[in-house]
Amino acid sequence: MSKHGRILVAMSGGIDSSVAAVMLHEEGYEVIGMTMKTWDYASSGGNKKETGCCSLDSINDARDIAVSLGFPHYIVDIREEFGDYVINHFTNEYLEGRTPNPCVLCNTHIKWDSLLRRADKLGCEKIATGHYAKVREENGRFVISKGVDQTKDQSYVLWGVSQQSLSRTLLPLGGLHKSEIREMARVRGFTELLKKSESYEICFVPDNDYRGFLKRRVPGLEEQVAGGEFVMEDGTIVGKHRGYPFYTIGQRKGLEIALGYPIFVTEIQKDTNRVILGKLEDLDRDGMMVGKLNMVKYDKLQTKMQTVTKVRYKDPGTPAEIEQLENKIKVIFHEGVSAIAPGQAAVFYEGNDVIGGGWIESSFRQ
Repeated sequence: MSKHGRILVAMSGGIDSSVAAVMLHEEGYEVIGMTMKTWDYASSGGNKKETGCCSLDSINDARDIAVSLGFPHYIVDIREEFGDYVINHFTNEYLEGRTPNPCVLCNTHIKWDSLLRRADKLGCEKIATGHYAKVREENGRFVISKGVDQTKDQSYVLWGVSQQSLSRTLLPLGGLHKSEIREMARVRGFTELLKKSESYEICFVPDNDYRGFLKRRVPGLEEQVAGGEFVMEDGTIVGKHRGYPFYTIGQRKGLEIALGYPIFVTEIQKDTNRVILGKLEDLDRDGMMVGKLNMVKYDKLQTKMQTVTKVRYKDPGTPAEIEQLENKIKVIFHEGVSAIAPGQAAVFYEGNDVIGGGWIESSFRQ
């Protein structure tokens, strides 16, 4: 009988999830490792060698860790549910003129649900992942907070995990720095893990060419949307573009327009196939509306709150006042925020704690 009970650990084959499994094993948990096969790049029509969390090498690395420590390891094929939800959403968002965040969707709607379903079948009370974040119970709610290593913090991508799922979740790496994780792997002889480079690519677009992916995913798309107008903020038409889905808010490179000064995409108009351009300062917005909320620290905001709000993963955050209006949150920034992209996630912080988050629906100037 284990000291702490049985736990299902998501193992991608990388150093973080591997060390998380090792830590829990050494603490006395009855660990079961599970690697989820979410995607194979060959089916996307790409020609790059498959790498990252879905590759055969990564799956074998996860299994090797489990075998060396004597705990079971399973491989689960979730490509169908991943594709139906995450990839269809990714494609549809670009076709709607928005910029999707598939990693948040994968974490909150695919990986956690898949893990918990398998945990129930395997008799596991808890699940664990190698995310750099913390979770605790406070005032009857389960609260996500930033990891100690601010350079690796992943609380932003976890805002959508439900209270029920958080109640069964352990995040062993939240109180550690990356350097400590690497040292733990070295001391235990898992030197192969130290050689792995970290990837920030979308797993099903490992060449980072989302435009090529869309073209393969939607045959004839390029012909359908080509020839729309590039329009300046003042209404001046300055050229033709390749189609609105192939541009993102804040984009500067690849516009193929020379006006004698730097220009950026400031807005995408799907209905007219127009891409609006402007100067750097034209990207600034004073506020935004956020919908499809998941509240974490509080069930609902009763009054306006002062927060730090992040509009993208690597965003350090901006002080803002937020107000919940039924099922949406209105955000007013204390200073302008550049390149807010509808379709991205917004996450609200009180200190290190995640208040909640949602999907950016629109931004505005006051």
